Amino acid sequence: MTILDKIIEKKHLEVARAKANVSIEQLASSPLYLRTCYNLKESILNPQRTGVIAEFKRASPSKGLINGQADVKTVVQGYQEAGASAVSVLTDHDFFQGNLEDLAAARQALNIPLLRKEFIVDTYQIAEAKAYGADIILLIAACLTVHEIKSFASFAKSLGLNVLLEVHNEQELVDNIEANVDAVGVNNRNLKDFSVDLNHSYDLVNKIPEHVIKVSESGISDPKTIKALSTAGFQGFLIGENFMKTENPVRAIQEFIREMR
Repeated sequence: MTILDKIIEKKHLEVARAKANVSIEQLASSPLYLRTCYNLKESILNPQRTGVIAEFKRASPSKGLINGQADVKTVVQGYQEAGASAVSVLTDHDFFQGNLEDLAAARQALNIPLLRKEFIVDTYQIAEAKAYGADIILLIAACLTVHEIKSFASFAKSLGLNVLLEVHNEQELVDNIEANVDAVGVNNRNLKDFSVDLNHSYDLVNKIPEHVIKVSESGISDPKTIKALSTAGFQGFLIGENFMKTENPVRAIQEFIREMR
């Protein structure tokens, strides 16, 4: 079994437990369920911002604990003030030490789009994302069928959420690009063995339709890389552990963006 297989297996059990505790009707009665989501495309293309989607991530399966000390609100607020276009918050507990409370705390601190970074296998998790304040959900082509992506994207749009489709190769892109996708993220990290190769982004950038936002994900640790990816045609850049692995993620993003600009 790959790490991804293990995560997905655990996720189905986790969702079944969550459904038993809180019904989808209860989620729909959350005060945040009816709020209008921030628009990802507008924020990414806003010249006042940077295209950076900065991530709050405590741990990962490949690196173990990355940062056990950071306070969600402090970090995400710092990301926003530094010029991030959006913020990503990991909500998986078993492999990334995140939770939905982190998402809710981030929502309180932000007025830019917020991504629930999660392995979505059920529409229930999309309703959860809305109830806890997310503006964007992630659909990972590597762990979903074409039918599931179509159905999940449609449900997300019915709630007013933005949809980020994550792909690793041309086949996943061709099979899954459809009307309800707002952005395509090319993950430079192989989810089967967690190795990183930026060539994934360069290989796929011109195959992504022009009407969707193009995002390069993972393995970005140098502002010069952003300039190169931007020249190639990317508008968004998801940066995970680069800021979180430092003692002060806020200072790290400030320095990174200063150099980028």
